[in-house]
Order: sequence, then structure tokens, then C-alpha cells
Amino acid sequence: MKIIIAGGGTGGHLFPGIAVAEEFLKRDPANSILFAGTRHGIEARVIPREGYKIRFLKAEGMVGRSFFRQIKAGFLFIFSLFQAIRIITTERPDIVIGVGGYASAGMVLAARIRRVTTVVMEQNSVPGFANRFLGRFAGAIAVTYQESFSYFDRDRTFLTGNPVRKSILSKDSPAGGRAYTTGNDRFNVLVFGGSQGARAINRAITEALNYLLDLRQNIQFIHQTGECELKAAADAYRRLGFKGTVEPFIYRMSDAYEAADMVICRAGATTLAEVTATGKAAVLIPYPFAASNHQEFNARKLEDMGAAIVILERQLTGENLAKAIRELYENGDRRAQIQKASKVIGRTDAAERIVDLAISLSRNKR
Repeated sequence: MKIIIAGGGTGGHLFPGIAVAEEFLKRDPANSILFAGTRHGIEARVIPREGYKIRFLKAEGMVGRSFFRQIKAGFLFIFSLFQAIRIITTERPDIVIGVGGYASAGMVLAARIRRVTTVVMEQNSVPGFANRFLGRFAGAIAVTYQESFSYFDRDRTFLTGNPVRKSILSKDSPAGGRAYTTGNDRFNVLVFGGSQGARAINRAITEALNYLLDLRQNIQFIHQTGECELKAAADAYRRLGFKGTVEPFIYRMSDAYEAADMVICRAGATTLAEVTATGKAAVLIPYPFAASNHQEFNARKLEDMGAAIVILERQLTGENLAKAIRELYENGDRRAQIQKASKVIGRTDAAERIVDLAISLSRNKR
């Protein structure tokens, strides 16, 4: 079977696509996987490292752009559609899967034009513009949340969950969490704000260190900062005497999760799928400008089920964040309760469900 997985831009779109690719290859190593994305998205640097082929499209987003940028994006969409038709004509895929992001639009629509089986994956409770558009044409829409059904044709919409990469779920990686524990038994705090980092989280955590000085010998940090604030964060840990691994981007996120005793992060759907699948105690700081405020909605659902602590960005201070870290460090029972609730919510079979759906559609079509 030949499968094209299209989209990306952010890890929230890309990583579920990688999880689906892994499941296709698990079913049959002879399956051929090709990714399609843009040169400026996260997929341009991650996909080659994962060992997959990638073809690039010229595409830009329209939402939140100036009028002239929207005009440019419209022309690029038409251009990307012709690029996608050419790729489909050359590759002759059996299935095209859109994982979200503007790079998926041309490829999924081109597949529809060429009568190729299509599936669209929607990770969030409130779909983005691209997926709402593509949902009109796709053979099936695989959603993470029940709330997404109202945006799509119910007869073609399936509740599958959000796929998690097998490396995140596996405890058998060669390095395991040892890559980040450096042979000690300190309490590990994993901090990240998405593939580009998050300035508010970076600055709050470095401020929080001032309220945790008495725990310098007991805790350490694994911190994904993004490129821009790497030096400032690393200097703060060094100046205040905290041990920490500070990286612009963590490629071996499976090792980071395995080492982590708690996680501080945003509340995007893919992040939450990984946190709950691994059963981690989390402090969630929703991105306040997410479409329809869906990150706060996601976070509150976990909080209501006892699976996370939520701090809204407008309430985020170093002192508040330090209190949450101290609570989960000092109160093992509280941490264990959150971990247990998180694990109950986590789904580990979403990739299998989506692959089953795609294969079934393809066979019925034939």
C-alpha cells in the first residue's frame, strides 16, 4: 500500500501523523509512506530524522493574516493544489491522510479530485479552518473529541482519539530516561511549550527558580525553550545553581517523558494525548490565543477529572508556578492521584483505529 500523510506546521499536527505512519509499517513493513509538508514547517527537520521521505508544497495560512497576505496565500493554495496533483499522479497512493495545517489542504483536495481515498484527522475539539474546509470532501474524519462532531457530517465522522507515537508509549528505548537523569535520583520536571517554545512559560519557570532555592539539591529540569530563549534560560539555571538540560527542541521526547516526574506544558490536543498516555502529573498552562480558546477547554476537562493542575496564563507568575512544582514534589499522594487519573484518560489505540478506518475505506472503494 502507498500512503501519503499531508500537513504539519506544528508538532501538534505532525506527531499524530508520524504515529499513524508507524502503525501502517507495523501492519506491513512493505507499506510505503510519503509525507507532504512545507519547508518552513516543523516537518522539514523532523521527518528526515525519522527516516521518512517528504515532498514539499508551497503553502501559507490565511487565518489572522493581513488582506494582502491572504491574497498571497490564496494564490499559493492554487499552486500547491497543482503540485499535489502532480505528486499524486507520480506516486499513485492508495490513501491520503490530512493531519491538519494548511499544507494538508492542497493534497487532500487533490486526492479527492483524483478519486483517492482520503481521511482527515482532527486533534482539537474546535477544528481549524483547513480541516473544516477539507471535512466537506474527505471520505472520513477521525476526531479526538466528541465535541468535534457538530462541525462535520456525522455519517463520515469517527471518534478515534489522537494517535501517540510508539516511542512515547514504549519503555524499551535503548537510552530510556537515563539520557536525562544523569545517574542521580533527583525529581525531574519536564518543561515545554510546543515545538517553538513558549515565552510566557520560559519566563515563568526561570522566575519560579527563585522560590525553589531550597530544593536545588533535590530537583532538576528538562526544558525545551525554542531557539530564541535558549541562552536566557540556560543562564538562569546556571546562575541559580539548578541542574537542568536545556534544549531548543527535544527530538527524543520519549526519553524526556520517561524521566519526568511531572510535566509543565501547554494544553494542545497532541500534548495532552502524550501526557495522558504516559500517565504524567501535569501543570497545564493553556495558550490563551488558541482558536475558540480550545486549549483552556481541553485543560479544564482534565482538571475536572483530577488529572491536572491548571494555571491560566493571565494568572501565571513565578511564585504560582513554584507553588505547583513544590506541591507535586512534596505531596507524593497528590502526585499519584493525578497520575492515576491521567492514565485512565489516556488512549493508546488511536493510531490503530485510524489505520483500520483508512484501510476499510480503501478496500470498500476498490
